[in-house]
Amino acid sequence: MRMKVFTPDDLVPAASDKYLGVLVSAKYARELNALPLERSPYGADKLTTMALAAISSGQLEYRLVRKRTAAVE
Repeated sequence: MRMKVFTPDDLVPAASDKYLGVLVSAKYARELNALPLERSPYGADKLTTMALAAISSGQLEYRLVRKRTAAVE
């Protein structure tokens, strides 16, 4: 089996920049890792590779949420 290699530049079309693409992929891989293996949509494949493939192909949708700041009184 040949492993697919993703570069940060592969993520730019799906994310606004390569850093955001890597961060979203890492977050998604952590979510997949929390699932039991039989419920994972990818089976036993490497989760980081599958997360990078999902975001670079446009299958993964995400939204940015601004962090709440404490109200200054």
